[in-house]
Amino acid sequence: MECALYVVATPIGNLRDISLRALDVLTSADTVAAEDTRNTSHLLTHYGISAKRLLALHQHNERGAAEKIVALLQQGQAVALVTDAGTPAVSDPGAVLVEAVLAAGFRVIPIPGASAVVAALSASGLTTPHFLFYGFLPNKSAARRTVLQSLDRHPYTLVFYEAPHRILESVADLQLVFGDGRIVVLAREITKLFESIHRCTLGEAMAWLNSDANNQRGEFVLLVEGAQAKQDGLSAEAEKILAVLLEELPLKQAVQLAVKITALNKNELYQRALELKGSADI
Repeated sequence: MECALYVVATPIGNLRDISLRALDVLTSADTVAAEDTRNTSHLLTHYGISAKRLLALHQHNERGAAEKIVALLQQGQAVALVTDAGTPAVSDPGAVLVEAVLAAGFRVIPIPGASAVVAALSASGLTTPHFLFYGFLPNKSAARRTVLQSLDRHPYTLVFYEAPHRILESVADLQLVFGDGRIVVLAREITKLFESIHRCTLGEAMAWLNSDANNQRGEFVLLVEGAQAKQDGLSAEAEKILAVLLEELPLKQAVQLAVKITALNKNELYQRALELKGSADI
């Protein structure tokens, strides 16, 4: 086996969601660096992989562990990196290690596998071809709202991770910033026994979460519909309504009535009314 760091994706719930290649790497690697060695021991035992040298690498010791792993690579070892679930270095520890290994001149080889983001997107029914994966939002509401406001006008599907103890307050902030009308998909416990994927508007999401305590349990992927593109000018229907009203009423009254009928912006309608009047006078 080549001396390199192998970044190995592991199941996000269902233990059968692991690739044959990942099992080959975990079987052959000299050392397995794991976010939680107990969880990884369970995975290795489940697949009959004999005892390995396990080295803890998590968010609190990553820099120190990275130095040890670089030293192992310098000795010619092959090292597999895993986290508790999913792909290392993506909203999980690992990025600091990968950077250190590359800086030391060694290969980093990705071993892809299960992804909560992709799984949730595939079952969401959201048709936008692009998405923006943000990961975990800030813990504090004020900071969270600031982040969400910066994302408000993006036309892409927005994807977030959220923990069960913050799900209510995070969804409340999503509704506050984005409004009631956008579609949200709450994908809970993906690939696990109690998996659920619920699609509704942000205005309906809190009622669903509160309708059953179980709806608030487990790890969440939240997918929020992107902002709708602003149309240039009035729609054909609004143009027709405004033109008919201008034929029968003074400009100011025509605009006031058009606002009531179309619910469009008064200033935009007034400006267009002036243009229509001007062209009619010529």
